[in-house]
Formats: sequence, C-alpha cells, structure tokens
Amino acid sequence: MKNIMTAGLAMAALSAWPAPATSHDKHAHETWSAGEPGNPKMPSRTIEVEMSEMEYTPSRIEVKRGEQIRFVIRNAGKEDHEFLLATTKENLKHAEDMKKHPHMEHDDPNGVRLAPAKSAEIVWKFTHAGTFEYSCLIPDHRDYGMIGQIQVNEATVK
Repeated sequence: MKNIMTAGLAMAALSAWPAPATSHDKHAHETWSAGEPGNPKMPSRTIEVEMSEMEYTPSRIEVKRGEQIRFVIRNAGKEDHEFLLATTKENLKHAEDMKKHPHMEHDDPNGVRLAPAKSAEIVWKFTHAGTFEYSCLIPDHRDYGMIGQIQVNEATVK
C-alpha cells in the first residue's frame, strides 16, 4: 500500500511539470508589437519584398488592421540582409545588440536573415493599427537607409 501511495504521489508531482515545448508552439506565448504570426493556409494577399544593397522594394506598404499578409522576401543583393518587422524603437534597440553580436542568430516569426540569392516567406497578421517598420539590423545597414515602413490602417478586415 505504501508503494502504491508513493507511486501515486510521484505521478501527481510529475504531472504538475509543464509539457515540453515543441518547435510548433515555442513562440505561442510571445507577443509582438505589429501583430502575430499568421496562418500559412489563410493569407489574404501576398506582397513581394526585394532586398538589395541598402534598400527594400517596396519601401512603403499599407495594410488594414486584421489583414493577413504573406511576405515573399528575396535577397537580390550581394551580401546578407535581414527583414525584421517591429516598431522603430524595438528595431533600434535590437540594432544596438546586433552591433555587439553581428552574427546573432534569429529565430522569430517576424524576421528573417537571408544570404544572397535566397528567399523566404513570413506570414503575418496585423492586429494593431499604427506605423511599423521592417529593417535590416546587420551593423550599418539600417544606418545606410535599409528601412521600410508599414502603415496599418484602422479599417479592419472581416
């Protein structure tokens, strides 16, 4: 009887531990200023963004609050570039960190770093109205003008 009670207590204690995170839900409790990761099966429209030496094309994008965008990002430049979607304040802070650690690896759904001739997709749902940006935080790239702007209008998508 004592062994059964001990085993029961041990199992109850183990069940109190949180389940290990899987790669699918590792960002499930994080928040982002510009919205949230979108559902890849339901993008409302696709916007292609080309990165080259110190510029993005297009450099300005307008979306509606609630709209989901599939960004197809292509590096047409001759060096690595990034696309990191956030507020200006957040990107400036992150840029300072990047100056200290220029080869920092990113594993966030709101950004990607690409080698020349590579491409990637980010699906993003804009849940907040306001002005946001995408910028390259590799040291000096942002300073040389590698910044794009996203205006999220209050009119919501249903």
